[in-house]
Amino acid sequence: MRLYGIDFTSAPRPAKAITVAAGRLDGDRLLLDGLEALPDWPAFEDFLRRPGPWLGGFDFPFGLPREAVRDLGWPQHWAALLVHCRALGKTDFRAALDAYRESRPYGRRYAHRATDAAARSHSPLKLVNPPVGLMFLEGAPRLLAANLHVPGLHAGDPSRVAVEAYPGLLARRLGPHPYKSDTRSRQTPARQQARADIVAALQQGRSYPPLRLMAPPALVDIVLRDARGDALDAVLALIQAAHAWRCGPPGYGLPAVIDGLEGWIVGAEHPAAD
Repeated sequence: MRLYGIDFTSAPRPAKAITVAAGRLDGDRLLLDGLEALPDWPAFEDFLRRPGPWLGGFDFPFGLPREAVRDLGWPQHWAALLVHCRALGKTDFRAALDAYRESRPYGRRYAHRATDAAARSHSPLKLVNPPVGLMFLEGAPRLLAANLHVPGLHAGDPSRVAVEAYPGLLARRLGPHPYKSDTRSRQTPARQQARADIVAALQQGRSYPPLRLMAPPALVDIVLRDARGDALDAVLALIQAAHAWRCGPPGYGLPAVIDGLEGWIVGAEHPAAD
């Protein structure tokens, strides 16, 4: 089974591409086969349509908080919500979320999904630092358009499966220190050492699930040298994809019951997310 981990950006370009880690399972070993850069939307859309079977862990929110969707009067069915948000376009989508946040009490501006609380992830209403709302807008509708199977949300092509990943969930278990930055002045030796510590933990099988990462030295070097952390985040998403594949259908590691509008981050129910 081909597995992918996808580190996503809402504005792909050659200098900041969508990064894909490809791998496969061999017992308790996860073999890292390659790293790929997708520099624009056509490349990403072509990737989504690659023939299966494969399963990918995608690092962006698949849904929005039900509370916010209800308050905004938007469709409360996942596919219809994505069509609605896509039709709004980036400018109107941003304006709607800005106005909604301003309408809420101070300290509660950002509604969260249930999985955000479990995984300690950002609200998909957040538009800056990081712009996960825009990542939802650019990512989730493309999953639907490519007819991927999204467990709990959309019954698409069962040979191409998408699960929501969150590298930060796994990274927190493997190392307490910051390991990446898009700001050059913060791309320090300490952060490079933090990446090295995380990679060493993965190679020793100290991830959840307990898989041993096996990778050619050249690929390990790329992961360690990537100060932005995109390559490492793609590898962490790949680990989460492997967990989903080992759990298998129909849930692929998700809780038995999830909100069919919000979605769920694979592995977020694990006690380590507390």
